[in-house]
Amino acid sequence: MEKETIEESQELKEEGAAPTTQASPFVHEEIEHVREGKHGARSTKQAIAIGLSKARRAGVKLPTPPRGRVSEETRASAASATRRAGRKPNPRRGRAVRAALKREGRAAASPQALSRQARAASRARGPRARSASARKSGPDEGRRRSEHGCRKGGAYAEAPRQLASRLPLDRFRSQKSDLAERMQVRNDAIRVY
Repeated sequence: MEKETIEESQELKEEGAAPTTQASPFVHEEIEHVREGKHGARSTKQAIAIGLSKARRAGVKLPTPPRGRVSEETRASAASATRRAGRKPNPRRGRAVRAALKREGRAAASPQALSRQARAASRARGPRARSASARKSGPDEGRRRSEHGCRKGGAYAEAPRQLASRLPLDRFRSQKSDLAERMQVRNDAIRVY
């Protein structure tokens, strides 16, 4: 574990962040280790699990996963990591784990794999949790409309001037007032030069 990661986690704790948020720097560190080639991971889930285990050993008070959602072996491992918080791991065991992880691939930390994992986790939580998460993230996130009345990132989510240049001039002039009204911009902003 790197010193900066522990410090970042401590800062989050002082700010009153949830334990899962306090654990995020450790997960991020693990993903970076896989990307840098320090070691590999069999799956994205494994890379995340390693990060969570490190967080538990660093003293982050993460709860043990609920019975039924994960295997009893995983629950025991999480409980063990929590109990061993603040203690140094056995160096021989550490070397053995690193050697095993070095044989694994690096695809688990690719943007595609992380996206797949996030979507799968989101689906597993259900639509109500997804909706609550979107609300919590604030009004700027998600599929809100831009100030031009277009969907963010859509084909016409651009400045009115650029939109005007896409339309044939005579059609644009006839629809100018309608456009201004729909896009909630002043007429002078879309004046044809």
